[in-house]
Amino acid sequence: MSTSSQSPSAEYVVIGAGLAGSSAAWRLAQRGHEVALLERKVPAADDASSHGSARIFRYAYPNQLYTDLVVQAGKAWDELEEASGSQLINPCGSADYGPLRNPRQLAGILENAGVEHELLSAAEARSRFNGINFDTEVLWHPGAGVLDAERTVQAMVAQAKAHGAQVETQWPVASVEKTATGYKVISTDGRTYLASKIIVAAGGWLPEILGNLPLPTGFVRSVPTMDVYQENAYHFPYRDQNPEAIQAWPTYIHKDPAFKSYGLPGGRDANFRGQKVAEYMAGRRMDTASQQNGQIDPANRERVIEYVKKYLPGLEPTPYAETTCIFSSTPTEDFIMDEADGITILSPCSGHGAKFGPLLGTLAADLATGARETPELFRLASHAKVMA
Repeated sequence: MSTSSQSPSAEYVVIGAGLAGSSAAWRLAQRGHEVALLERKVPAADDASSHGSARIFRYAYPNQLYTDLVVQAGKAWDELEEASGSQLINPCGSADYGPLRNPRQLAGILENAGVEHELLSAAEARSRFNGINFDTEVLWHPGAGVLDAERTVQAMVAQAKAHGAQVETQWPVASVEKTATGYKVISTDGRTYLASKIIVAAGGWLPEILGNLPLPTGFVRSVPTMDVYQENAYHFPYRDQNPEAIQAWPTYIHKDPAFKSYGLPGGRDANFRGQKVAEYMAGRRMDTASQQNGQIDPANRERVIEYVKKYLPGLEPTPYAETTCIFSSTPTEDFIMDEADGITILSPCSGHGAKFGPLLGTLAADLATGARETPELFRLASHAKVMA
């Protein structure tokens, strides 16, 4: 693409340097494309969805497509770890249980995907993991673990740079305009960047930027309403601080009609002292991530503490650390990956998108370049059918 004397340019401009955007920039640059990655603050910013060191990597899904994609993602994680020379996933296994989790159905899906797993009775699971008070049959799969989101973003940004991508930090995007040869991306302070094609990976900021993109009206109207939450997460210390006892703690997902919870070993940013525990989709609902205030909801804290007392006897029921994070989701909890007129919307909702990190860029690059169609479930037409 020709270069303006006033504005830098690239063949592809990626908006947002979280897990999705940094992955897209890496994969496009890896294929030899000219790429610029524009980030509102810094990659894996503290107030966005890809910060911190603890996200769940797991295979268990009630939809075969997602489990199959995790299998593909596992190979992409191996590639990224080799390229970066660092371990990004710490294996610890995962336990899925609760009346709404349907461990037996999940076991069938893992069987179809060739993923190692076991079905345990509640008593067997309590014997194996005595810090958790399981109340139903349990699906155990040892290949799950904890991924370091921040270091993963940093690794993918480094790989994007190594393949020639330009990375611009402190570059908040206000709007995109159509030009005779492509697009002009405009920052909140008036700076501009020229592009032939655009990939928008704005996470919880998508709702506010969507109306400032030169997209067909019908396309914009078909984007499902995003639920954006300021989620609360708490770190509870292990009662047994013996290193072997700590290493025995798995990740878990527990879905009960009265309370949906997930937990995982807390990672380096919580000093590895305890389990990160949260109530699923229970934070303050917002129109966009820019409305967050970073304040913990006291009522939510009390609910989670009561949950820990009842279901997690291996933890001290007083959190030693707590945080908020941005959680975005479509009504169906399915990803959005679609394209119109050279603009790709990439929204692998942060509630469960992290585990696909290094694969997201492959899917986005395939869609943006026309190399391969994205899974139909992620297209806007599929979202519209479900919501009709």
